[in-house]
Amino acid sequence: MKKVISKGKFERMNKLSNDQNIIDALALDQRGSLVNGMKKASEKYGKLFSMRLVYDFKEIVSEVLSPLSSAVLLDEQMGFKGIQAKSKDTSLIMSYEKTGYDADTPGRLPSLIPNQSAQMMVENGADALKVLIYYNPNDPDEINDVKKAFAERYGTEGLAAETPTFLEIVTYDDRYDSKSLDFAKIKPDLVLQSMMEFTKEKYHIDVLKMEIPFNPTYIKEWTDGDEYAYTEEQAKGYLKELSDEATRPFIFLSAGVPTPVFQRELKLAGDSGAKFSGVLSGRATWLEGVDIYIRDGKDGLIDWLKNKGTRNVTELTKILSENATPWFEAYGGLDNIQVVDTSMVK
Repeated sequence: MKKVISKGKFERMNKLSNDQNIIDALALDQRGSLVNGMKKASEKYGKLFSMRLVYDFKEIVSEVLSPLSSAVLLDEQMGFKGIQAKSKDTSLIMSYEKTGYDADTPGRLPSLIPNQSAQMMVENGADALKVLIYYNPNDPDEINDVKKAFAERYGTEGLAAETPTFLEIVTYDDRYDSKSLDFAKIKPDLVLQSMMEFTKEKYHIDVLKMEIPFNPTYIKEWTDGDEYAYTEEQAKGYLKELSDEATRPFIFLSAGVPTPVFQRELKLAGDSGAKFSGVLSGRATWLEGVDIYIRDGKDGLIDWLKNKGTRNVTELTKILSENATPWFEAYGGLDNIQVVDTSMVK
């Protein structure tokens, strides 16, 4: 049975991909975490922090690195200058969720930006939308039912606007610190169960933005410590399992790991036979630039971006060309996709 995609979505999916039909995207929609990082750097170097630093940082990174990417993910609240500065040849993915979550309410519940809609964002130049949800498959139904309904509404809205929807899933368990060995042991199952849920057709999600299904700190062959949660061979198995469950394109998020670690993870995914369709790489690409920007100013950041930042992106592109698969392969190839024109539907 062929996968039916509206003409608008199909054209935008192609626009979001590079000439190998792989999503090679730059994530620059960090808000709370970027503000906190800049405040720490400002304190470290004895500089005065202001929100203008955040706006200008996104603008500079977008201007220098977006031409090297098939798409760039930005937010309108703090990334409005970055949106204006991006290359006209680079597609725009816009964040649709509020940053963070209410820590006083159980379940890390998601919410959308109240003065936006899918159609409004498309009219403002978005080629795709992105929403992040925190998800623990083992949370009570009263929490997860809210998140499932949220995802359905989001996907349906994207369907009406004929714009691809990206769903980023970050797993958690309130019993454990996300960097702990205890959490590392259960993370593969949490990520796999999340894929099994949100890859379902009823959500109308076009691209799942998934975590690497393990913590690289606790791979036996990758650590100098005595503690480990899995072997490299087991990690490869988790990647292949994740891919086997996917019924639509999925890409990996970098989760702020150092650049060489993210590159190693993607190569392992390729070796495992996982059919992922690309990345949305954020902090792994530009995080070092935050300190440099605060310490050395605009010129220092531009110099770093044109050298190390550019190298980070181009090396990632090469790794993707050798390990990722075209987005439409998730549906059995282009011949198994039926494109329909819904423009006349009112």
